[in-house]
Amino acid sequence: MLNRTCPYVEPEIALMHTEIDLLNRLVKDSKRSQAALPLSRYLEKIVPLGGYLARSNDSPPGNKVMWRGMRRLVDMQLGFKLASERYG
Repeated sequence: MLNRTCPYVEPEIALMHTEIDLLNRLVKDSKRSQAALPLSRYLEKIVPLGGYLARSNDSPPGNKVMWRGMRRLVDMQLGFKLASERYG
């Protein structure tokens, strides 16, 4: 909803810096996402994590796909945080 009401806002409004950094490392920008507005670019990076294939006949991603993508991103963020800490 935030993307529809305020399309020109920066992605830091909806995502944390570590999530933005992980998305930049994990998902490459497509030609379509490079031309997108800042927040839309990162939302388009989240939907493949949720299983959206972006085929030509597919409908736009829904809430369930976004939820799955966000859940997977949070899991990756937790793993990244645990791997970057030193133990012992």
